[in-house]
Parts: sequence; structure tokens; C-alpha cells
Amino acid sequence: MPSHSLDREKLADALKRSWQKARPLELFVEVNTGDEAQKSGIAPKDTVAFVRHCRDTLELPVVGLMCIPPLGDQAALHFALLKKLARESGLSLLSMGMSEDFETAIRFGATHVRIGTAIFGERNK
Repeated sequence: MPSHSLDREKLADALKRSWQKARPLELFVEVNTGDEAQKSGIAPKDTVAFVRHCRDTLELPVVGLMCIPPLGDQAALHFALLKKLARESGLSLLSMGMSEDFETAIRFGATHVRIGTAIFGERNK
């Protein structure tokens, strides 16, 4: 089940224009829960409206939300926020949690976790 993140209206519009040529996707909207300038993602305050635009106006198959909490922050706070935004958006899938915090993410309802480091070890730098 492939999934891809989506975080800008311009990108969503471009995807809609090329939709007839694209293979079916299940999209997760990327939410920048920490409002970090160096990360992409839609701002939490704009998430519900963005999801509505993507699903209702553009008819894109948005199925969930995803986030990567800022390093050093309590991940649980970000996971709780993402769960709240998903509920408000009528979405049931949550991609959150990585090798170091996936158990917390699961407690907050994660349906998808990213645990590559736990399986494959650290990346070579």
C-alpha cells in the first residue's frame, strides 16, 4: 500500500491536474507539528482546511496524516496533536513514530510507523 505525503496547495493542484495519468495513491498529509522552518509540512492550524480542499475540491485520496516531531521535544505531545487533527479532518490513518518513539506513537493510535533504524541499524554518514 504505497503512501506519499502532501503539504502544499500548489502541489495538490498539480497532482490533481496529472491525476488521470498517475497510478492510484493513498496520500498522507504531512503536518509540521513543531512549526519547524527547516521541515516541510502544512501548519497544524491549516491542516483541516487543507485536507478538506484536497479531498472535497480536488478529490484526492487523502487517507491520513503524518508527522515527525522535533528532536528533543516530547513526541507524545505531537502525536496527540496529530490524532486530534486527524479526528477533526475525518481521517483514520496516522503515520507517526520512528525507531526511538514508535511505542509511544502506537499508544496514540499510529497505524504506520517508520522503524528502519531499529531493523537495519544506523545509516552510514
